[in-house]
Amino acid sequence: MEINSVLLLIDSIFLQLPEFLGGEGRMVLGSDDPIVKGLIASMFAVTGFGIMLNIFNSAVRKKMVDSTKLKRIMKETRAWQKERMSAMRSKDVARTAELNKKSSYMNKMSMEMMQMNMRPMMITFVPLILIFYLVLPQLFTYTVAISPIPLNVIPGDMFQLTCNAVQALDPEHVCFGRENGLFLWAWYFLSSIAFSGMIMKLTKTSMDLS
Repeated sequence: MEINSVLLLIDSIFLQLPEFLGGEGRMVLGSDDPIVKGLIASMFAVTGFGIMLNIFNSAVRKKMVDSTKLKRIMKETRAWQKERMSAMRSKDVARTAELNKKSSYMNKMSMEMMQMNMRPMMITFVPLILIFYLVLPQLFTYTVAISPIPLNVIPGDMFQLTCNAVQALDPEHVCFGRENGLFLWAWYFLSSIAFSGMIMKLTKTSMDLS
């Protein structure tokens, strides 16, 4: 998975307004009388916001991250991890001990790599939150797309992407009559993930070493 996709996944955790802020999780993200009306218009408009987010992320990343150095660190740490794992599997004690001597250095490199990846996120996080909580809920309704199948593959209610059957039967729920409806935050997140790799390659900010 692309590093940018992982960072977007981390971002998505914050795209669900917690109860202690006065909401009911992601259910408050949307409007009963949105400015953008209609399923098709909402789908494309939210996708547009997702694409703009990726372009913004890539621009900030290109400005703040030394991609050549980051790729070098990634390549070096992956090669060390692969070699160390191979030595351990072959039970080569001498080789394993020799490689373990570099653990401290490799941990330092991994920490530096993490800091380099997180630095742009500190810049993009605030605009993301402002757009998501102040702009999108005024423009769109609570669900903006329909999935052909349920997408709630993670147990529990923490990462619920689509309305379930019980919610769709509850007249007081935002999912009423919309089984498998994709929540606003979910479609925004999926749209961002879908275009992240393409935009990173176009802007030459991809961290893919293949």
